[in-house]
Amino acid sequence: MVRHPDVRLRWHRTTLDGRTVLYGDAGEGPAVLFLHGWGLTARSYAQALPLIAATGHRVIAPALPGFGRSDPLEDTYSFDSLSTWVLDLLDMLDLHEPVAIVGHSFGGAVATATAWRHPDRVRSLVLVNSIGGSVWKTGRRGERSLADRPLWDWGLRLPSEFRRRDYRRVLPVVLRDLLGNAVSNPRALRHAADLARGADLREELATLAAGGMPVSILWGSEDNVVPEATFLAMCDAAGAPGDIIEDAGHSWLLADPENFGELVTNSLAVQRTLAARTTGSTPGGADEQATA
Repeated sequence: MVRHPDVRLRWHRTTLDGRTVLYGDAGEGPAVLFLHGWGLTARSYAQALPLIAATGHRVIAPALPGFGRSDPLEDTYSFDSLSTWVLDLLDMLDLHEPVAIVGHSFGGAVATATAWRHPDRVRSLVLVNSIGGSVWKTGRRGERSLADRPLWDWGLRLPSEFRRRDYRRVLPVVLRDLLGNAVSNPRALRHAADLARGADLREELATLAAGGMPVSILWGSEDNVVPEATFLAMCDAAGAPGDIIEDAGHSWLLADPENFGELVTNSLAVQRTLAARTTGSTPGGADEQATA
Protein backbone atom coordinates (compact mmCIF):
# COMPACT_ATOMS: atom_id res chain seq x y z
CA MET A 1 0.00 0.00 0.00
CA VAL A 2 1.16 3.52 -0.74
CA ARG A 3 1.13 5.46 2.53
CA HIS A 4 1.11 9.19 3.17
CA PRO A 5 3.09 9.94 6.34
CA ASP A 6 1.95 11.94 9.37
CA VAL A 7 -1.76 11.21 9.01
CA ARG A 8 -3.51 11.54 12.35
CA LEU A 9 -7.10 11.41 13.52
CA ARG A 10 -8.11 14.86 14.71
CA TRP A 11 -11.18 15.28 16.91
CA HIS A 12 -13.89 17.84 16.34
CA ARG A 13 -17.09 18.87 18.06
CA THR A 14 -20.11 20.14 16.15
CA THR A 15 -23.90 20.21 16.47
CA LEU A 16 -26.81 18.71 14.55
CA ASP A 17 -30.11 20.42 15.33
CA GLY A 18 -28.55 21.78 18.49
CA ARG A 19 -27.28 18.41 19.69
CA THR A 20 -23.56 17.77 20.17
CA VAL A 21 -21.66 15.41 17.87
CA LEU A 22 -18.04 14.37 18.34
CA TYR A 23 -16.18 12.99 15.33
CA GLY A 24 -12.68 12.17 14.17
CA ASP A 25 -11.35 13.28 10.79
CA ALA A 26 -8.15 12.24 9.04
CA GLY A 27 -6.58 12.32 5.59
CA GLU A 28 -7.60 13.54 2.17
CA GLY A 29 -9.24 11.81 -0.76
CA PRO A 30 -12.44 9.81 -1.33
CA ALA A 31 -14.55 9.94 1.84
CA VAL A 32 -14.84 6.87 4.06
CA LEU A 33 -17.33 7.02 6.94
CA PHE A 34 -16.53 4.64 9.81
CA LEU A 35 -19.29 3.61 12.24
CA HIS A 36 -18.24 1.98 15.51
CA GLY A 37 -19.63 -0.99 17.39
CA TRP A 38 -22.01 -1.22 20.34
CA GLY A 39 -20.70 0.16 23.62
CA LEU A 40 -17.63 1.69 22.01
CA THR A 41 -16.79 5.08 20.50
CA ALA A 42 -14.74 6.14 17.51
CA ARG A 43 -11.77 6.63 19.86
CA SER A 44 -11.53 2.86 20.33
CA TYR A 45 -10.30 2.60 16.73
CA ALA A 46 -7.78 5.45 16.90
CA GLN A 47 -4.91 3.11 16.01
CA ALA A 48 -6.62 1.55 12.99
CA LEU A 49 -8.38 4.41 11.19
CA PRO A 50 -5.29 6.53 10.39
CA LEU A 51 -3.90 3.52 8.50
CA ILE A 52 -6.84 3.75 6.08
CA ALA A 53 -6.50 7.52 5.81
CA ALA A 54 -2.77 7.14 5.13
CA THR A 55 -3.52 5.34 1.85
CA GLY A 56 -5.27 8.35 0.33
CA HIS A 57 -8.72 8.51 1.89
CA ARG A 58 -10.53 10.97 4.09
CA VAL A 59 -11.80 9.03 7.08
CA ILE A 60 -14.65 10.46 9.18
CA ALA A 61 -15.42 8.58 12.40
CA PRO A 62 -18.30 9.94 14.50
CA ALA A 63 -19.40 8.81 17.93
CA LEU A 64 -22.93 7.56 17.28
CA PRO A 65 -25.80 9.26 19.14
CA GLY A 66 -25.70 8.54 22.86
CA PHE A 67 -22.14 7.20 22.73
CA GLY A 68 -18.96 9.00 23.70
CA ARG A 69 -19.63 12.70 23.81
CA SER A 70 -22.35 12.71 21.16
CA ASP A 71 -25.79 13.61 22.50
CA PRO A 72 -28.48 10.92 22.26
CA LEU A 73 -31.26 11.03 19.71
CA GLU A 74 -34.31 13.06 20.54
CA ASP A 75 -36.48 10.65 18.57
CA THR A 76 -36.99 6.91 19.01
CA TYR A 77 -33.75 4.93 18.74
CA SER A 78 -34.26 3.10 15.45
CA PHE A 79 -32.31 2.35 12.28
CA ASP A 80 -34.47 4.90 10.51
CA SER A 81 -33.58 7.68 12.96
CA LEU A 82 -29.92 6.63 13.00
CA SER A 83 -29.68 6.68 9.20
CA THR A 84 -31.26 10.15 9.19
CA TRP A 85 -28.65 11.23 11.73
CA VAL A 86 -25.87 9.90 9.48
CA LEU A 87 -27.28 11.76 6.48
CA ASP A 88 -27.50 14.99 8.49
CA LEU A 89 -23.85 14.56 9.50
CA LEU A 90 -22.78 14.09 5.88
CA ASP A 91 -24.71 17.24 4.92
CA MET A 92 -23.12 19.19 7.75
CA LEU A 93 -19.66 18.10 6.55
CA ASP A 94 -20.63 19.11 2.99
CA LEU A 95 -20.13 15.52 1.76
CA HIS A 96 -22.72 15.35 -0.99
CA GLU A 97 -20.83 12.90 -3.20
CA PRO A 98 -21.44 9.21 -2.38
CA VAL A 99 -19.24 7.93 0.45
CA ALA A 100 -17.98 4.47 1.33
CA ILE A 101 -19.21 3.32 4.74
CA VAL A 102 -17.28 0.88 6.92
CA GLY A 103 -19.25 -0.45 9.88
CA HIS A 104 -18.16 -2.68 12.75
CA SER A 105 -20.72 -4.79 14.63
CA PHE A 106 -23.68 -2.50 15.48
CA GLY A 107 -22.17 0.13 13.19
CA GLY A 108 -22.44 -2.33 10.30
CA ALA A 109 -26.21 -2.48 10.75
CA VAL A 110 -26.42 1.32 10.83
CA ALA A 111 -24.30 1.40 7.66
CA THR A 112 -26.62 -1.07 5.91
CA ALA A 113 -29.73 0.83 6.94
CA THR A 114 -28.22 4.12 5.76
CA ALA A 115 -27.27 2.69 2.37
CA TRP A 116 -30.73 1.17 1.92
CA ARG A 117 -32.56 4.38 2.79
CA HIS A 118 -30.16 6.71 0.95
CA PRO A 119 -28.47 4.68 -1.81
CA ASP A 120 -27.62 7.85 -3.74
CA ARG A 121 -25.36 8.94 -0.87
CA VAL A 122 -23.44 5.67 -0.42
CA ARG A 123 -21.05 4.23 -2.98
CA SER A 124 -20.10 1.00 -1.16
CA LEU A 125 -20.25 -0.92 2.12
CA VAL A 126 -17.63 -2.79 4.13
CA LEU A 127 -19.30 -4.70 6.98
CA VAL A 128 -16.94 -6.00 9.68
CA ASN A 129 -18.23 -8.64 12.12
CA SER A 130 -21.57 -6.96 11.57
CA ILE A 131 -25.00 -7.69 12.96
CA GLY A 132 -27.99 -7.66 10.64
CA GLY A 133 -28.15 -11.30 9.55
CA SER A 134 -30.55 -12.09 12.41
CA VAL A 135 -29.83 -15.85 12.46
CA TRP A 136 -28.44 -17.17 15.76
CA LYS A 137 -28.19 -20.84 14.81
CA THR A 138 -29.69 -23.34 12.43
CA GLY A 139 -30.83 -26.86 13.17
CA ARG A 140 -33.43 -29.50 12.41
CA ARG A 141 -36.20 -27.09 13.35
CA GLY A 142 -34.86 -24.41 11.03
CA GLU A 143 -33.45 -21.01 11.90
CA ARG A 144 -33.42 -19.48 15.37
CA SER A 145 -33.25 -15.70 15.53
CA LEU A 146 -30.70 -13.69 17.48
CA ALA A 147 -33.68 -12.19 19.28
CA ASP A 148 -34.12 -15.66 20.87
CA ARG A 149 -30.55 -15.69 22.17
CA PRO A 150 -30.62 -15.31 25.98
CA LEU A 151 -28.90 -12.26 27.39
CA TRP A 152 -26.83 -14.46 29.68
CA ASP A 153 -25.39 -16.19 26.60
CA TRP A 154 -24.22 -12.84 25.19
CA GLY A 155 -22.77 -11.95 28.57
CA LEU A 156 -20.87 -15.20 28.95
CA ARG A 157 -19.34 -15.14 25.48
CA LEU A 158 -18.19 -11.52 25.32
CA PRO A 159 -15.52 -11.77 28.08
CA SER A 160 -13.98 -14.82 26.41
CA GLU A 161 -12.99 -12.50 23.57
CA PHE A 162 -10.30 -10.94 25.75
CA ARG A 163 -8.74 -14.07 27.22
CA ARG A 164 -6.50 -14.23 24.18
CA ARG A 165 -3.06 -12.78 24.81
CA ASP A 166 -3.11 -10.52 21.74
CA TYR A 167 -6.47 -9.05 22.80
CA ARG A 168 -5.60 -8.24 26.39
CA ARG A 169 -3.87 -5.01 25.46
CA VAL A 170 -7.08 -3.60 23.94
CA LEU A 171 -9.22 -4.56 26.94
CA PRO A 172 -8.52 -1.25 28.76
CA VAL A 173 -9.69 0.66 25.68
CA VAL A 174 -12.90 -1.34 25.45
CA LEU A 175 -13.61 -1.08 29.18
CA ARG A 176 -12.96 2.67 29.13
CA ASP A 177 -15.54 3.26 26.43
CA LEU A 178 -18.06 0.68 27.65
CA LEU A 179 -18.03 1.91 31.25
CA GLY A 180 -18.03 5.53 30.13
CA ASN A 181 -21.09 4.96 27.97
CA ALA A 182 -22.82 2.96 30.70
CA VAL A 183 -22.36 5.82 33.17
CA SER A 184 -23.08 8.76 30.86
CA ASN A 185 -26.00 7.33 28.88
CA PRO A 186 -27.22 3.89 29.97
CA ARG A 187 -30.52 4.43 28.15
CA ALA A 188 -28.84 4.75 24.73
CA LEU A 189 -26.72 1.69 25.53
CA ARG A 190 -29.83 -0.33 26.34
CA HIS A 191 -31.81 0.89 23.33
CA ALA A 192 -28.92 0.09 20.98
CA ALA A 193 -28.62 -3.40 22.49
CA ASP A 194 -32.35 -4.04 21.98
CA LEU A 195 -32.09 -2.79 18.41
CA ALA A 196 -29.06 -5.01 17.75
CA ARG A 197 -30.74 -8.17 19.05
CA GLY A 198 -33.67 -7.80 16.67
CA ALA A 199 -31.75 -6.52 13.66
CA ASP A 200 -32.72 -8.33 10.48
CA LEU A 201 -31.44 -6.42 7.45
CA ARG A 202 -31.27 -9.27 4.98
CA GLU A 203 -33.96 -7.82 2.73
CA GLU A 204 -32.16 -4.49 2.72
CA LEU A 205 -28.88 -6.19 1.78
CA ALA A 206 -30.59 -8.11 -1.01
CA THR A 207 -32.12 -4.89 -2.35
CA LEU A 208 -28.75 -3.13 -2.28
CA ALA A 209 -27.07 -6.04 -4.07
CA ALA A 210 -29.80 -6.10 -6.72
CA GLY A 211 -29.21 -2.39 -7.26
CA GLY A 212 -25.49 -2.92 -7.82
CA MET A 213 -24.19 -1.65 -4.47
CA PRO A 214 -20.72 -3.16 -3.82
CA VAL A 215 -20.78 -4.93 -0.43
CA SER A 216 -17.82 -6.58 1.31
CA ILE A 217 -18.47 -8.69 4.42
CA LEU A 218 -15.61 -9.53 6.81
CA TRP A 219 -15.91 -11.87 9.80
CA GLY A 220 -13.48 -13.25 12.37
CA SER A 221 -13.52 -17.05 12.65
CA GLU A 222 -13.35 -16.90 16.48
CA ASP A 223 -16.15 -14.36 16.91
CA ASN A 224 -18.20 -15.29 19.99
CA VAL A 225 -20.52 -12.28 19.70
CA VAL A 226 -21.74 -12.46 16.09
CA PRO A 227 -22.13 -16.17 15.22
CA GLU A 228 -21.16 -17.77 11.94
CA ALA A 229 -24.83 -18.30 11.09
CA THR A 230 -25.36 -14.52 11.12
CA PHE A 231 -22.35 -13.98 8.86
CA LEU A 232 -23.49 -16.63 6.37
CA ALA A 233 -27.03 -15.25 6.33
CA MET A 234 -25.69 -11.81 5.45
CA CYS A 235 -23.44 -13.20 2.72
CA ASP A 236 -26.37 -15.10 1.24
CA ALA A 237 -28.58 -11.99 1.27
CA ALA A 238 -25.91 -9.81 -0.33
CA GLY A 239 -24.87 -12.45 -2.85
CA ALA A 240 -21.29 -12.04 -1.64
CA PRO A 241 -18.87 -14.82 -0.63
CA GLY A 242 -17.57 -12.90 2.37
CA ASP A 243 -14.06 -12.98 3.79
CA ILE A 244 -13.17 -14.97 6.92
CA ILE A 245 -10.26 -13.69 8.99
CA GLU A 246 -8.73 -16.74 10.62
CA ASP A 247 -7.98 -16.84 14.34
CA ALA A 248 -9.76 -13.50 14.83
CA GLY A 249 -12.46 -12.56 17.31
CA HIS A 250 -15.20 -9.96 17.29
CA SER A 251 -12.81 -7.09 18.00
CA TRP A 252 -9.90 -8.26 15.87
CA LEU A 253 -9.61 -4.86 14.19
CA LEU A 254 -8.65 -3.31 17.54
CA ALA A 255 -6.03 -5.98 18.25
CA ASP A 256 -4.63 -6.03 14.69
CA PRO A 257 -5.05 -2.52 13.21
CA GLU A 258 -2.44 -3.10 10.48
CA ASN A 259 -4.28 -6.09 9.03
CA PHE A 260 -7.61 -4.27 9.34
CA GLY A 261 -6.27 -1.23 7.51
CA GLU A 262 -4.92 -3.36 4.70
CA LEU A 263 -8.07 -5.47 4.31
CA VAL A 264 -10.37 -2.45 4.26
CA THR A 265 -8.17 -0.54 1.83
CA ASN A 266 -8.05 -3.55 -0.49
CA SER A 267 -11.83 -3.95 -0.25
CA LEU A 268 -12.33 -0.31 -1.18
CA ALA A 269 -9.99 -0.71 -4.15
CA VAL A 270 -11.83 -3.79 -5.41
CA GLN A 271 -15.20 -2.07 -4.96
CA ARG A 272 -14.01 0.95 -6.92
CA THR A 273 -12.77 -1.27 -9.76
CA LEU A 274 -16.04 -3.20 -9.92
CA ALA A 275 -18.05 0.02 -9.89
CA ALA A 276 -15.89 1.43 -12.69
CA ARG A 277 -16.48 -1.67 -14.84
CA THR A 278 -20.21 -1.35 -14.28
CA THR A 279 -20.28 2.31 -15.32
CA GLY A 280 -17.60 1.98 -17.98
CA SER A 281 -15.38 4.64 -16.38
CA THR A 282 -11.67 4.44 -15.53
CA PRO A 283 -10.88 3.58 -11.88
CA GLY A 284 -7.90 5.83 -11.15
CA GLY A 285 -7.71 7.85 -7.97
CA ALA A 286 -6.74 7.05 -4.46
CA ASP A 287 -8.34 3.61 -4.21
CA GLU A 288 -6.38 2.33 -7.19
CA GLN A 289 -3.15 3.80 -5.87
CA ALA A 290 -3.71 2.13 -2.52
CA THR A 291 -3.15 -1.31 -4.07
CA ALA A 292 0.20 -0.34 -5.55
